[in-house]
Amino acid sequence: MFTRKNQTETPAAAQPATEAKPDGKGRPTPTRKEAEAARKAALKTPATRKDLARADRDRRAKERGKVREAMNTGDDRYLPARDKGPVKALARNVVDSRRNVGEYLMPVLVVILLVSLIRAPWAVSAIYLLWVVTIVGAIVDSIFLVRRVKREVAARYPDASTRGVTTYTIMRSTQIRRLRLPKPQVNRGDSY
Repeated sequence: MFTRKNQTETPAAAQPATEAKPDGKGRPTPTRKEAEAARKAALKTPATRKDLARADRDRRAKERGKVREAMNTGDDRYLPARDKGPVKALARNVVDSRRNVGEYLMPVLVVILLVSLIRAPWAVSAIYLLWVVTIVGAIVDSIFLVRRVKREVAARYPDASTRGVTTYTIMRSTQIRRLRLPKPQVNRGDSY
């Protein structure tokens, strides 16, 4: 029990083989001075209510800035829940890759409103015809668009839930392209 082991045994064979772990965490190790400063800053609470409110306001402003930047770039990490996920991204790209009747809906309705101020009989007939054509066109275009989006989602993400995609697609297709958030990531006519 307390005797020496045989000298023929090598130390490498006695130790179990360990896998080499990848070194590094993607950033340099902070110096002691930096680590202490970070700990002190984390422990330091604002002295007054005003300072606490200011710190909270600054923190919320940073978060809003991240969300705003994500809306411009399409970064999925900071998008709101309604815009997150690959299915919603695909729906956005399908809508943005084509012209939609729905995106002209608001400008046409404004024109209809302005022309309706004219009380001439020809204007009333033109307004009625334009209104019906616009609404029917937007509905038919939305039906075809939703079918296309669902077909693409089923092909690319067969196990993904399509809950809410129909409403999301219709709402995005009725927005004017320049006002859409998240910003369009594909140009018209591009593949998605």
